[in-house]
Amino acid sequence: MTMLRVLSTHLFLNQRLHTGLLEMAARSGAQAVEVFAARQHFDYTSREHITELASWFRSNALKPWSMHAPLFSDREMGRAGAPSVNLLHPEKSRRIDAMDEIKRALEAADSIPFQNLILHLGEQTDSWSPRTLEHALTALEHLGAFAHPMGVRLLVENLTSEPTTPEHLMEILRIGHLDNIGVCLDLGHAHVTVGVEAAIATVGNRIGQVHAHDNHGLKDEHLWPGDGTIDWPTAVKALQALATPPATVLEVSHALGDAPADIPGRIEKAFERLG
Repeated sequence: MTMLRVLSTHLFLNQRLHTGLLEMAARSGAQAVEVFAARQHFDYTSREHITELASWFRSNALKPWSMHAPLFSDREMGRAGAPSVNLLHPEKSRRIDAMDEIKRALEAADSIPFQNLILHLGEQTDSWSPRTLEHALTALEHLGAFAHPMGVRLLVENLTSEPTTPEHLMEILRIGHLDNIGVCLDLGHAHVTVGVEAAIATVGNRIGQVHAHDNHGLKDEHLWPGDGTIDWPTAVKALQALATPPATVLEVSHALGDAPADIPGRIEKAFERLG
């Protein structure tokens, strides 16, 4: 069974998301997109920007598959000192602010029919503890209740922190009886932590989609598939063996220095590699 080909707009994070970029994604073989909610890129607080994109999606075959929840609330990705959107922060006020910012982004689903919202739980330095578990459950229950009426499913992403290992994500979902929440399995993050095959085996049919990008096993580089050391044939075979092969979301960095004219070809080749 062929996996849905989705392009993350993370590839264009340093520029405003406009219809020309969506058209290029469609020409390059993408069947859908994951829109990255960062205000300098997709301004989910702008009714004008939302309406512009919603109108385009209504008239074109490319679908809005998912939205990546915001990581910062400013337009500079925290470089000017704005705090991160952290659902596991020790301070309750910060956790509330984080949920409010994510709900602000989710409201775009009233106009742009995303099916999934990709969530980060905490940051790289967070540790696993009963308190972390409690904060994660509270956030997922609250955001799940907010997203459900809009037809949006939450997918939590494995990162490189203790609370977001595949095993801990599955424990969170099991303890909370969060049967309607799935996992966005990030293959690049798995490669630098527990390993891609082990991660797929742990999460199994709870995988709602995968983030596909490459690295050399030491740090999160978001390279084009094939430019690092992930064994892609083995990974693709394991994913296709699942009861329902998940959507493949190509999530490459915007900072790799590719010439704009080369990007469509690189997207096409990446999707071919990913099956």
